[in-house]
Amino acid sequence: MSAITVETQPMTGFQALGSALDDALGRDPSVFLLGEDIADPGGGVFMVSRGLSTKYGRDRVRATPISEQAIMGAAIGAAVAGMRPVAEIMLMDFLAVCMDQLSNHAAKLRYMSGGQTTVPITVRCAAGAGMQFGAQHSEMLEAWLTHIPGLKVVVPSNPADAKGLLTACIEDPDPCVVVEQSLLYFGPPQPVPVGRHYVPLGVAATLRPGSDITLLSYGRQVHDAMAAAQRLAEEGVQAEVIDLRSLVPLDEETILESVGRTRHAVVIHEAVRRSGFGAELAAFIGERLFDELAAPVARVTGANTPIPYAKALEDAFVPTADAILVAARATLARSRTRIGG
Repeated sequence: MSAITVETQPMTGFQALGSALDDALGRDPSVFLLGEDIADPGGGVFMVSRGLSTKYGRDRVRATPISEQAIMGAAIGAAVAGMRPVAEIMLMDFLAVCMDQLSNHAAKLRYMSGGQTTVPITVRCAAGAGMQFGAQHSEMLEAWLTHIPGLKVVVPSNPADAKGLLTACIEDPDPCVVVEQSLLYFGPPQPVPVGRHYVPLGVAATLRPGSDITLLSYGRQVHDAMAAAQRLAEEGVQAEVIDLRSLVPLDEETILESVGRTRHAVVIHEAVRRSGFGAELAAFIGERLFDELAAPVARVTGANTPIPYAKALEDAFVPTADAILVAARATLARSRTRIGG
């Protein structure tokens, strides 16, 4: 039986996301976009929707006033009425302005209606440090969202997954948030499937097999984890790297299988350490694999501080491959000390 070949094109992150939106708009007349400055000629601050208002019209690609509350409220109302809106909240920090609509309405309506009312809204937002946007425009707040029952949350690490996860969110009956780290918009072009590309929610990707330690991450820190794994391999340590991709739903089976086998784990994310999603992962692993773990789960995260504007300080805030390497070595050393003692 011959293998199925998939046509691909090289795309950057913003092009892959735009391709997903283009495909969804073309296939489903109930899909429409709304957000600040998303219409042509700009196509949004990060150019994700460039060309789409020209192609589909401004009824389907709606530039809105500068009001996150209006964007979210209109999207939820449209979703309840049978549409599939894709709402762009320009920067993740601005979810604070419209969190009431998202958490108290979008996330709860299916439950409060006994399953009779779905809210198929997709919220896109740029996030993350590295572009000197300052403390109010650079946060990773995924832990806020994963704490709210009823929301689904994804964080892609590459253009192909960005397209596939966005497609899955648009087609999902429940409210989904796509966290798009801004540095990934303009990274090197990578092969992305042409046409409809679907990456199921709740399915992690094992990017590198290993037997000694598991590195768990999502978003652009996955690339740091891969770099650290390569350096560990040069030291004779085989690190398994898992890209979670989807935080809610979470691929618990892949996590438990990997860490249960390697007996060591390091969790990496850009958000601040205190109450970050890494704490949830560490607690989950500790509760389910206590007898198998050879050392406590380590975390490599951003610092517990507002994100600095100054480039040198911003660089110091973001976790690095070096920090992952230190944490992995320390975790393995603790294991050896326990076994030897």
